[in-house]
Amino acid sequence: MNAIVYTTNTGSTKRYAELLARETGLPAYSMAEAERSVPTGAEIIYLGWIMAGSVKGYAAAKRWSVRAVCAVGMGRTGTQTDSVRKKSAIPASIPVFTLQGNFDVKKLRGVYRLMMELMVKTAGKSLAAKPDRTPEEDDMLDMMLHGGQRVGIENLRAVLDWYGAQKERRETP
Repeated sequence: MNAIVYTTNTGSTKRYAELLARETGLPAYSMAEAERSVPTGAEIIYLGWIMAGSVKGYAAAKRWSVRAVCAVGMGRTGTQTDSVRKKSAIPASIPVFTLQGNFDVKKLRGVYRLMMELMVKTAGKSLAAKPDRTPEEDDMLDMMLHGGQRVGIENLRAVLDWYGAQKERRETP
């Protein structure tokens, strides 16, 4: 594995890339930095943010050998992996990890801010009215209404376990 490459919108994905870099010793690059610094075909872990169910920047990351994808969104860590894989057309051979990010609509820009403001109004209203919300729905509603800080090293446990197994496999003769 050569590097971590990420695309971020509000900073959550960048923070996860920094935490992952600290834990693995791999260098982390924004997509723009990686295009200048990481050779085509190098093995990477790609981190991108989820927009409308797909991983932003994943298509551009295919210039490298993507070994794993970490998708950062509002949903709880470990959920929505199948739908993210399908929507982003990520092959079954590449592991997908979903990570819950932070949410602050004020950090969004342009059309993304408008879209999320609309989503908070519509989805938030129907979630608030739902009498039998799941714990995940309660968490989502809380994030929509009050924002939230969810980035944490504990959310990277599955990614770090996978990375450790890959590293061990390569080091074992």
